[in-house]
Amino acid sequence: MPDGRLPPTRREPSRPTTTRRTLLFGAGAALVVGLGSAAAGLGDDLPGQRGALRDGTVDQSSAQWIAASAANYRYADRPDDYTIDRIVIHVTQSRFTAAARAFQDPRHRAAAHYLVRASDGHIAQLVREADVAYHAGNREGNERSIGIEHEGFVDAPDRWFTDTAYRASAELAADIGARYDIPVDREHIVGHNEVPGATHTDPGPYWDWDRYLRLVRAAR
Repeated sequence: MPDGRLPPTRREPSRPTTTRRTLLFGAGAALVVGLGSAAAGLGDDLPGQRGALRDGTVDQSSAQWIAASAANYRYADRPDDYTIDRIVIHVTQSRFTAAARAFQDPRHRAAAHYLVRASDGHIAQLVREADVAYHAGNREGNERSIGIEHEGFVDAPDRWFTDTAYRASAELAADIGARYDIPVDREHIVGHNEVPGATHTDPGPYWDWDRYLRLVRAAR
C-alpha cells in the first residue's frame, strides 16, 4: 500500500480485496505494541477477556497466552451461540513475532485464535475459542471456525513448513476437533483460500494436506 498500511484484511462484514498480505505495516515498519507487554503466564489474568480468568484458562494447555487487540475479534459464547464446525489453516507471510504484534495492533482488524512457530512448534493463543476472531474473511466463516496461523511464507515451504510445526499444529487441531466434535477431513479442516468468498491464497500450493491430516488423525 502507498502509505505503508495494510487494508482491513479480515474485518466483519467486509471482504478483503487483495491476495494474502504480509502481517507487517510495510517492510521495516516499527510496530509500537510490544510482544512482551501483552504476554501472560497461565497464573495471570488474561487481558482483554471476560472476567478474572486465571490458571488453566487458555483453551489449549500447552499454549502461551498473547492477547490480541479487542478490535481484532468480538466476544461470543461459542459453541452455545454459534456452532464450531471448521478449522481454518493460515500462513502468516511474516515471522512469528511480527505476526503476534500485528494481531495486538487494533489497526490491523484481524487475528486468529492460534499462532504456531516454525522452529519449535511453540503455540500462542491470541483469542479465546469462545470468541469470534476476524480471520476467515467473512462473518459466517468467522463465527463457525477456529483459525490456526502458521509462521512462514507460502513460497518457502522447505524453510517454514517444518516437521515440528506440522506435528504441533496437528496435535492442536486434533484437540480442537475433539472439543467440538469436528471430523478430521478436508470438508471440516480447510485452507483460508477455501473459505467461501475468500480472496487469499494461503496456505498455498505447498501445504501438505495428506501429511497434515494423517498427523491430525494420529493425534486424535
